[in-house]
Amino acid sequence: MVTRRSGSVMEIDIHGMNPAQARREILGLLDRLSGDVTELHVIHGYRGGDALRAMVQNSLAHPRIARKMQSFLNEGETKIFLSSPKGKT
Repeated sequence: MVTRRSGSVMEIDIHGMNPAQARREILGLLDRLSGDVTELHVIHGYRGGDALRAMVQNSLAHPRIARKMQSFLNEGETKIFLSSPKGKT
């Protein structure tokens, strides 16, 4: 499920997906996001294992991803900071 947290922050919840499904969902979303979105918060959970968290934090790559950061307040969330889409300002 994808929701807008605020003007420039989007959120995607990948609970219940396997890593391959979650990767497809996140990469598809990153391809579609407008340039005004600067952060994507990925809700992956952590109590049911760390496969989703590991995929997001260690192997997820996309041209818009500038950096990633584990949320300080929620171990089940990773914040992805986005650059502007290539060719757009």
